[in-house]
Amino acid sequence: MVQRTWLNRFTATSAVKSSNFLIDYQCPQCGAPAILDETDRLFFCEYCRVKSYLITKDYFRYTLPSRAPDNKKLLYFPYWRFKGMLFSCVSDGVRQKFIDVSHQAVNSHFFPISVGFRSQALKLKFVTPDTEGRFLEPDQPFEKVMNIFEERFKGSLPKPIFHQAHIGESLSLIYSPFYVNNRVYDAVLNEPVTSSLPGNFDESDFSGGRPDWQIGFLTTLCPDCGWDLEGRRDSMVLICKNCDSLWQPDGKKFKKLIFAHIPEKEKNIIYLPFWRIRADVSEINLKSYADMVRFANLPKVVQPEFSDIKFSFWSPAFKVRPQTFLPLAQKMTLSQPQEKLIYKLPDSELYPVTLPFSEAVETLKINLAGFMKPRKKLLPKLSDIKIRPRSFLLVYVPFIEKHHELIGLSSNFAITKNQLKMAGNL
Repeated sequence: MVQRTWLNRFTATSAVKSSNFLIDYQCPQCGAPAILDETDRLFFCEYCRVKSYLITKDYFRYTLPSRAPDNKKLLYFPYWRFKGMLFSCVSDGVRQKFIDVSHQAVNSHFFPISVGFRSQALKLKFVTPDTEGRFLEPDQPFEKVMNIFEERFKGSLPKPIFHQAHIGESLSLIYSPFYVNNRVYDAVLNEPVTSSLPGNFDESDFSGGRPDWQIGFLTTLCPDCGWDLEGRRDSMVLICKNCDSLWQPDGKKFKKLIFAHIPEKEKNIIYLPFWRIRADVSEINLKSYADMVRFANLPKVVQPEFSDIKFSFWSPAFKVRPQTFLPLAQKMTLSQPQEKLIYKLPDSELYPVTLPFSEAVETLKINLAGFMKPRKKLLPKLSDIKIRPRSFLLVYVPFIEKHHELIGLSSNFAITKNQLKMAGNL
């Protein structure tokens, strides 16, 4: 496939510009040291040349580095860390915000409420079973902590709030090291975080022990032909160029993904991935293109053939800042591309899939809220509307490359190259 110079430069430098945290890592094959970015999933060892795909059954767990004296027993305190886009439907439209927050996973006034900016300033490590120290078990479920985050951000929004959605979310557990010596000491700075402890303080009152979690790996060989799968370091979908197939992680294996592309004969084309989702929508009639034209009150005359075109939601299959993500999803949905699809990989540059289908599903009601008319009448009914996905397809859509931006040939929507470069921060 043709390689784009600007995209290659971004791939090489994204970790420098990223606000993600960095992770000290060792190759599972040869033990060689490496530095990973938080969003990295595909790991390529420069020493043994082996590629591995990192997986976990729930969420990744990390430790902050300790500088405690050798004779101190470490106590690792857990923090939930959430990063993603928050969309809120209010009376004047949809508000968006990017959030990156952490909060105690164990309710205690003896330890700091969050890790602050440390996760971005220090190199972390994955938790492994041989990590020395006592790890406290979370006693606050993430759902409860997420409610705390939501209440914090709701204060700045006008009321009522008809719907909220978290998109592109990244959930992890960060363990910060402490030790006890009459006071609780922060083992990162070797400074006390409390005054003298009460006489009845007993760290054994906290449930915990040795960690029993470790990261998993998938061999990046095509399950169909045995060829090397390819992708960018943060790709959620890997490509086999030998048998023209796409694969996404599914538990402890790779699952084949159905895909297509919109053909384009123009030069300087890069294909951006989108999820095309067909769904059942309750409370309103939204089954065809004709229904959508009426529902969105578009300045079009409904033609008889519009009723034969099935309605689909469209969502970017890649991360981009929230101010661009939602308008792009709505523009693609309202344009309802009808070009004939080709069910094979195009012979042009493919932008990586960095937003999975499960996250795209969360966009549906937000997308709908953005184009429903009349808004004042329909927004109060938003909570009663249920959207159930029935089928989906990954579609590569052609964008023509200009000097500073990419312009969609189906939607006429422009995305600056800088927005895609900075998407590694999300």
